[in-house]
Amino acid sequence: MTGEPVAFAAEIDKVAGNIDHFWITIRMGDLGPLRIALSTHSRQNAAAGFDARVRLGVVATSWEGLPAAGMVESPGLDYARIEADTPVKFVEFERPPLEVLLTEKTRRALFVEAWGELYVRTHLGLHQVHSRRASCSVLSDYVGRDGAIRFYYPDGTAEMLLFKYCGQP
Repeated sequence: MTGEPVAFAAEIDKVAGNIDHFWITIRMGDLGPLRIALSTHSRQNAAAGFDARVRLGVVATSWEGLPAAGMVESPGLDYARIEADTPVKFVEFERPPLEVLLTEKTRRALFVEAWGELYVRTHLGLHQVHSRRASCSVLSDYVGRDGAIRFYYPDGTAEMLLFKYCGQP
């Protein structure tokens, strides 16, 4: 899914423990808006007594031309392949600092590309924008179905953000 960012927001709830998303809405050309749901905290890990922080890795690249805005079927994304080509350092983030970082990156970006799973509710969205490998509290292990987001900046640089949880390789 690709398009220009048009809105973003951190989730708000009266109960801080319920907050676990940051949303970025992109305009996919003639296809209209798509809401990308990024996890900022693992409620499942927290409930099971594990580290709920998100581990974030950044892969810096450059670009000369933007991909076309819209929706394209992906053959799948595998963090292991990305990490084999480029060493990635993952850093743990508490939710509030991660929200600040995502706000800064979204404000700076002129274009966004994202991988994940589509969903339809009252809007079209993309979720599961993180590693789908088994974690401390989620035993399902999906290889080659990882999600990520790439921000394209006006200066010709780009950053792909990879999201992992406790216990993921």
